[in-house]
Amino acid sequence: MVLNTQRKDGLDALAESASDAGVSLAASAWRRLRRNPVFIVGALVIVAFVLLALLAPLLAPHDPAQRLLESQVSRAENTIPPSQPGFPLGGDQYGRDLLSRLLLGSQQTLLVAVLATVIGLGGGLVLGLLAGAFGGWVDSLVMRIADVMLSVPSLLLAVSIGALFAEQTQFTVILAVAIVQVPIFGRLLRGTMLAQRSSDHVLAARALGVKESAIVFRHMLPNALGPVIVQATLVLAVAIIDAAALSFLGLGAADDSVPEWGQMLGGAQDIIDSHPQLAFWPAGCIILVAFGFTLVGESLRDALDPKRRR
Repeated sequence: MVLNTQRKDGLDALAESASDAGVSLAASAWRRLRRNPVFIVGALVIVAFVLLALLAPLLAPHDPAQRLLESQVSRAENTIPPSQPGFPLGGDQYGRDLLSRLLLGSQQTLLVAVLATVIGLGGGLVLGLLAGAFGGWVDSLVMRIADVMLSVPSLLLAVSIGALFAEQTQFTVILAVAIVQVPIFGRLLRGTMLAQRSSDHVLAARALGVKESAIVFRHMLPNALGPVIVQATLVLAVAIIDAAALSFLGLGAADDSVPEWGQMLGGAQDIIDSHPQLAFWPAGCIILVAFGFTLVGESLRDALDPKRRR
């Protein structure tokens, strides 16, 4: 029985390797991803999150800033509006519809995570490209800066950067999270660029007299972007958590009429003992979305690994 199972696994692996022969890395990766249940689950979570964020103004039953249930709030008796018709999740400590705030909060979370990742990716690409393409003292200087930034825990560095601004806004959260991600992308691209410098196709291009700029942008950079793109997917999960943590600590936008999941989580701390649902819902959303991006990122990393194509 064991021998038959091992033989079947070996034949499946052999068939998969044969089917990948002559197929591009992207096509082979997509073929693996389509059959990977981990990727499918993560992708479904991300798609649901993005759709909810885009359609939040249409799906939200009420204005998240209006205190429609304020009459049901009693600070003396420590009561908040319970679930009722038209308000499936009830209200918060100010009488605002909790469901509407969760839906609109997804927009802010998506905006912060995507913009922070894009800005961090752009800065990391510039630093990694300089270090990997030129080497020498440029490489040493860029990497020492990256080492200093990476020596500080990412959340602590983000909090320190956010605290430098006199006025706390959503942009300060985006900028703080983005700066933390720059050395991660820069070091990763630098490593893949250095690996490309000694590859056969780059050496052949130099032997043929191709200009250095053409070698960097046409031969080295396109082949070095794969791991960076995978890392960007994983960084999205970290960006969501870091942005929520900054808002939780009061370093986000002061105006809570525009809801954000981390801000909602921070605002629920005073009454979390008596009304844990106010913290459960935003915390659950943060964990679920970050988990979805992590599943997709790990699946992409496995699918794009050249060793698995052997």
